[in-house]
Amino acid sequence: MPLQDDLSAIQRNLDDLVRGLASVEPQVGHTLDMRRVRTDADHLRESLALLRETTRGAAGSGRQDIVQVPDAPYDRSLWGDAEEEGLGARDRHAP
Repeated sequence: MPLQDDLSAIQRNLDDLVRGLASVEPQVGHTLDMRRVRTDADHLRESLALLRETTRGAAGSGRQDIVQVPDAPYDRSLWGDAEEEGLGARDRHAP
């Protein structure tokens, strides 16, 4: 089953859960436990929406973008004023 179909099935199940909570809440009341369950269900819906957005782009391309790293050495001037970790700058002495 394709990923988007799986995510759609999860969305339907979450919608069923929210409807079930709405039907149970009048019987249980607006208790702390009921609020926690509703909040958890809302968080799941938000997380699933974010997941669907991120996988929609990745599923369309079939792969993630590859970043090419050149084999040529870096320009030494980029590191000219850098400090060595634990040693400090080259032209200064430790206190």
